[in-house]
Amino acid sequence: MKRILFLCMGNICRSPAAHCVFQHMVDEAGLSEEFEIESAGTIGFHAGNPPDRRMQEVMRTRGIPVIGRSKQLDSFDMEHYDLILAMDKDNFEGATVLARGDAQRAKVKLFCDYCSEHSETEVPDPYYGGENGFEHVMDLIEDGCRGLLENLIRSK
Repeated sequence: MKRILFLCMGNICRSPAAHCVFQHMVDEAGLSEEFEIESAGTIGFHAGNPPDRRMQEVMRTRGIPVIGRSKQLDSFDMEHYDLILAMDKDNFEGATVLARGDAQRAKVKLFCDYCSEHSETEVPDPYYGGENGFEHVMDLIEDGCRGLLENLIRSK
C-alpha cells in the first residue's frame, strides 16, 4: 500500500482538495485498496474543521466528494507516509524542518512537480483571494493528481 499525504498551511483549502481529488481518482480507477490518502497543515489553527466552504463548492461542482477534517502535520506523519506533497515552498520547508533524517526529508516533494498542463511551481493559497482563485487552484490540483496517479501506476 502506498501512503500519500498532501500538505498546505492550514489544511482547509489546497491539501484537503488534493486529498479529495486524488481519493476520487483512485476510487474511480478501482485502486482504493492500494492507497492510503490523507492531508495535513503545517499549522493547527483550523484543526478539526472541514474544508473551506468555497473549496467545497468548487469540488462539488466538479463532482468531487468532500471528505476529511483539518489536522496538523506531526512526527507520526513524517514516519508513516511514503510521499508528502507540499503545495508550496513554505510548506515544503515546514515539513523538512520536522523531518528526522535524510530518509524522511526525501519523502517531501512539491506537488506541482506532478503537473503537466500548468507551469506553476507552487499551488497558490486561495484563502484570501477571490472566488476565481479556488477554480484555478482546483485546475492545478486536478492536473497534479492526474500526473501523480499516472506516475505511481507506472512505477508499480
